[in-house]
Amino acid sequence: MMNRLTLSVAFASIIALASCKKSDDQTVPTGNTPAVGSTIDVRGTINTSTTWKKDYVYRLRGYVYVTGGATLTIEPGTKIVSNRDSAGVLVIYRDAKIMADGSASSPIVFTSAEANPQPGDLGGLVIAGQATSNGNHSVMEGGLDPAFSAFGGTNDAHNSGVVRYVRIEYAGKAVNPGDEVNGLSLYAVGSGTTIDYVEVVRGLDDAYEFFGGTVNCKHLIAYNSADDDFDMDDGYRGKIQFGISIKDPKFTDNKGTTGDVSNNFEVDNVNPSNGFLLTRTPITFPVLSNFTAIGPNGATGTSADYGWGMRWRRGAKFILANSVVVGGQKGGLRLQEDSTVAAYVRGTSAFYNSLVQAVINPIDVQSGLALAGGTTYDLASVTAQTTGAYKSTVISTAADAKITDPFNNGTPNLKPAAGSPLLAGALFDFGTLSDTFFEKVSFRGAVDPNNDWTAGWTVWNK
Repeated sequence: MMNRLTLSVAFASIIALASCKKSDDQTVPTGNTPAVGSTIDVRGTINTSTTWKKDYVYRLRGYVYVTGGATLTIEPGTKIVSNRDSAGVLVIYRDAKIMADGSASSPIVFTSAEANPQPGDLGGLVIAGQATSNGNHSVMEGGLDPAFSAFGGTNDAHNSGVVRYVRIEYAGKAVNPGDEVNGLSLYAVGSGTTIDYVEVVRGLDDAYEFFGGTVNCKHLIAYNSADDDFDMDDGYRGKIQFGISIKDPKFTDNKGTTGDVSNNFEVDNVNPSNGFLLTRTPITFPVLSNFTAIGPNGATGTSADYGWGMRWRRGAKFILANSVVVGGQKGGLRLQEDSTVAAYVRGTSAFYNSLVQAVINPIDVQSGLALAGGTTYDLASVTAQTTGAYKSTVISTAADAKITDPFNNGTPNLKPAAGSPLLAGALFDFGTLSDTFFEKVSFRGAVDPNNDWTAGWTVWNK
């Protein structure tokens, strides 16, 4: 049987790490090095730079806060686990840094310690930065200690560290309705931070939520999460390229009486119920390219709580380019609230050079709005703009995208098949898509038909 040691965060000094503040947990006598393969319990506060080594399993017991200028380094191949009774949450506070730099052959894995893992066994990974946000959220969600709940600042170039080749499995912690920990929660994280090759698997809430900030990301996968896969608000203004969103048709979180739905994309500026104008600055304005988003597509047993492939609303602006969004249940491209629609019809926002299909309403625009300045629009004019100036295509069926096997949830294959319109035609000539951040690939969608970046470090069938 594995040698299981119960330690406070002070265990770090035993395995060539810097020691942290002692708690009321048992500690190991000086010189007693834990056996390789031991599980080490971690709780409380880490305020001295620390390394978690691949030779051990680290079990989060409740909320663990990295703070006080400390850097938490996690070696490639390290496993971090949580049990259902505590749903551990790792919080990298805004005065600290994480260096979780795995590899394709040795990813860093956050997962359940249960024999029968379930969504919610793990709380999730939370990173707070010092970039700007618009104050839509005054503190971080998820029941955090008030001493570590503030986020943001004035440094949009702030560096919170590296998260690369990391999997986060069975996350999600609902404290109250609308007050949750997501798979990866990013609060005002700055553009100096590196987030690349991350997969969130079977989460109980959102896969990724961006609360303001300017962090740029590549190679993100959201697989079978219960709520939204890419949720952005609070003035998030980063760039993301190569993203995958796959939904389990039967799996959504408990919406209660909120009227909420689960989407591949849900992007807001602010929540007007907080008393804010939708024009509150900085305005949410992500620039995204090369996404493949797969919805339920009317599969047998699909949850009634599924919504749209893309839900752009509440004052948000956006560019989503060179992408394919199929299988939306209530609709494909949803535009709502006057300021969001205005940004689209006036040429600031765009669903550009992409493909969309949905069970109903591939393009879905809130009706009855009167835009300032006398601009008029209707579904027909928005559709004409999308397929005309914005060079996107509404396809009749998901099969028209010719993706190899997108709705095989257990072993999805998102490579473009022979004859697919995704094999070529990418354009980077709208808005800030010309930025050097974006790799000027020729294919559309997330997956290069000749070089599958998902191979080796990801998991499916969970």
